[in-house]
Amino acid sequence: MTLWHANELAEAVGSREPGFAVTGISIDTRSLQPGDLFVALQAERDGHDFVADAFAKGAAGVLVSRDVTGGPQLRVPDTLAALQKLGVAARARCKGKLIAVTGSVGKTTTKEMLRRALAGFGPVHAAEASFNNHIGVPLTLARMPRDTAYAVLELGMNHPGEILPLAKLASPDAAIITTIERAHIGLMGSINAIMLEKASIFQGLRPSGTAIIPYESRFYEALSALVPSGINQLSFGNGPAADAHLISAGSDAVSCHVIGSVAGKKLDFILAAPGAHMAMNAMAALAACHAIGLNVQKAAENLEGFAPVSGRGLRRVIHVDGGKAYLLDESYNASGASIRAALAVLALQPGRHVAVLGDILELGDEAVSEHLALQHDLLQTADTVFTCGSMMGQLFQALPADRQGAHAPTAAALAPIVKSALRHNDAVLVKGSYGSRMRDVVSLLEGPY
Repeated sequence: MTLWHANELAEAVGSREPGFAVTGISIDTRSLQPGDLFVALQAERDGHDFVADAFAKGAAGVLVSRDVTGGPQLRVPDTLAALQKLGVAARARCKGKLIAVTGSVGKTTTKEMLRRALAGFGPVHAAEASFNNHIGVPLTLARMPRDTAYAVLELGMNHPGEILPLAKLASPDAAIITTIERAHIGLMGSINAIMLEKASIFQGLRPSGTAIIPYESRFYEALSALVPSGINQLSFGNGPAADAHLISAGSDAVSCHVIGSVAGKKLDFILAAPGAHMAMNAMAALAACHAIGLNVQKAAENLEGFAPVSGRGLRRVIHVDGGKAYLLDESYNASGASIRAALAVLALQPGRHVAVLGDILELGDEAVSEHLALQHDLLQTADTVFTCGSMMGQLFQALPADRQGAHAPTAAALAPIVKSALRHNDAVLVKGSYGSRMRDVVSLLEGPY
């Protein structure tokens, strides 16, 4: 199916040259599909160096900032600016509703919950991965089919001033802030600066849009005061005064029974994802569904059976010496708050509890204190702890000897140590910041014994 017709494409990127029809958008020749437009971005590597490869793989044409050979091309002064223009054009032609999600923890899970909840109402568009930055957001928009009824975008940041341009680009009908925590505090400077940055998402809302705020956050009043005039507000949380009220969240090792109320309608459903934090993400998603005029009862029914995605809490069986163990794959990213939530899920599992943790990055001067602050939660939930990275090494040394599994400088070095230590019926949590490469541990654990 044609994503962009020839004249639409040329007009959207601001080119006077004749365009060409495309069926998709790619910025990486490794995943490019025949019929795609290849956008030659100049980032860590210069996309122009891969134009020949793009044509060889069947690209319909390329978006470039200098002359190339091999096939149809649209030349522009700046390919990233042109991609952003394409995102603007995609948003302008979309007649559906768009929900944007930001927050220190839970963005991707909430996005995936919305994808599932909205699917019962019409065609849904959302990024497959965490495409939440200055490249990922316009790329997700540019890939949005013209018949999209509902779209979900994730907006991320680690420096001041990043959310607002993304929010204006997305122009959402509803915007969720999941949490305000200390993630990226080393780059942001303070928790208050993080709050202000997250709140800037509300500046991008369409007239009569809805801001969705965590009711139990200590920043609730401040966030509410930052909502622009004319914008609606909804809250979600445990408090009975919350518009999306989480009444109870009963979890076992593999599921969470959620009972809640949105706009006076009682909701009762089961997630294939344990933990109160999962229930809270679900209430945020359902508040957004209500905000855009959908039947929340049906949306909750659509959420029935929702399971976490890989790297975000997916539970799977792995083979170990003498039998099997249960892996909680939280390897994609980490903050202090998300580690605590993951440890609470680990505590629900049967068997010996094994925590495998990598450094939390971008904490600046607060790195040591933030890591050491996890000691209490580890002692409450983990029987043995394995760590990698310099900051987690300090936490490891602070633990009692009977809780110390092993420490290694890197995830790759730690992985075989963990694998050899696991026993039948263990439950093992793997978590750390993206840059700590905890996926190296997961990959080895998932392999044959």
